[in-house]
Amino acid sequence: MLDTVIIGAGPAGMAAGIYAARAELSHLVLECGLMSGGQIINTSEVDNYPGLKGIGGFELAMKFREHCDECNVQFRDGKVTKVEKTEDGFVVELENGESVSTKTVLFATGAKHRKLEVPGEEEFAGGGVSYCATCDGAFFRGKEVAVVGGGDVAIEDALFLARICKKVYLVHRRDEFRAAKTLVNRLRACENVEFVLKATPVRIEGQGKVEHLVVKSETEERALEVSGVFVAVGMLPNTELLNGLVSLNEAGYVIAGEDCKTDVPGIFAAGDLRTKHLRQVVTAAADGATAIYEIEAFLNQQ
Repeated sequence: MLDTVIIGAGPAGMAAGIYAARAELSHLVLECGLMSGGQIINTSEVDNYPGLKGIGGFELAMKFREHCDECNVQFRDGKVTKVEKTEDGFVVELENGESVSTKTVLFATGAKHRKLEVPGEEEFAGGGVSYCATCDGAFFRGKEVAVVGGGDVAIEDALFLARICKKVYLVHRRDEFRAAKTLVNRLRACENVEFVLKATPVRIEGQGKVEHLVVKSETEERALEVSGVFVAVGMLPNTELLNGLVSLNEAGYVIAGEDCKTDVPGIFAAGDLRTKHLRQVVTAAADGATAIYEIEAFLNQQ
């Protein structure tokens, strides 16, 4: 029986693997993608990871994996289909019929961004279409951009971009916001922000780069001349395996604090799938380290 099984090989999972190997815990990192890295492999450039400014997302993921390999982190390809509590731990079942027994489980399966599902979104993803203003906003300094959404994240993204961009369009399908009124009022006070309300995106256009976001209202279509489109219409945590196993909030995120503990002893959650305010590579990696520290403490108590 292993000390821990880490499900997911993004920044949280790989950081956890490094810490588990260094702590000499018997472990296994399960990944079901073509390569390690999670969301960052689709990011053109990461500009806010300490010490590696301007590194490509794919390159950063490979550096994480190289570090894992140097530490002899144990990986296995395999899609997890079920995690079941047993008398002395857990059984992790894989799609290929194999199963792994473990004393603890660390879920690091991440989350995915909700998408607009409009023409041009996939074409320009990572090259003008972004899902993280704090990650990519600096690349659009002095330019005109659009933010799509009406929640706290969308308003906060628009406020952030308004400080560095020439103009920000906020596109929202209603004329009321789910975001806190204080945030909305702060945004309304920005002279370089234009609210485009009761409008929905219909396509993103450009020749090799984003040039227009076309939106449709009740009466007309309008092409916003922008260099970037920031999509902030929510996230979808990858927590299907955890439904019914641990407590989730209304949005589907694992209820776990900074110690990464869930309400089921022996099950931990690290990275974007847990309840937290900031979802970035650096915070995911920090979660991975914290989770292994807590797993060590849990194992010592048993």
